[in-house]
Amino acid sequence: MANKEQDALDENAKTSGQNQEIKGSNAVKDPDEWTTGEEPMTGAQESYLKTLSDEAGVEFDSTLNKAEASKRIDELQHKTGRGLK
Repeated sequence: MANKEQDALDENAKTSGQNQEIKGSNAVKDPDEWTTGEEPMTGAQESYLKTLSDEAGVEFDSTLNKAEASKRIDELQHKTGRGLK
């Protein structure tokens, strides 16, 4: 697999379901404790959040940072039933 493809997959894994357990660990880090939580949401977060917002019938907020977007994704996944095991 090309490096760019792997980088994209790695970034997506970091940003989709951020509150899920890390493989081989039972630790879950609260988005409020992320060192990069105040940075703008990632492209993957933005895309998924737009989809979830549409499905939930709520307005998409493009001003969220990484931590806020993660929390909103979790909230909308519960509301829509999407992305939950």
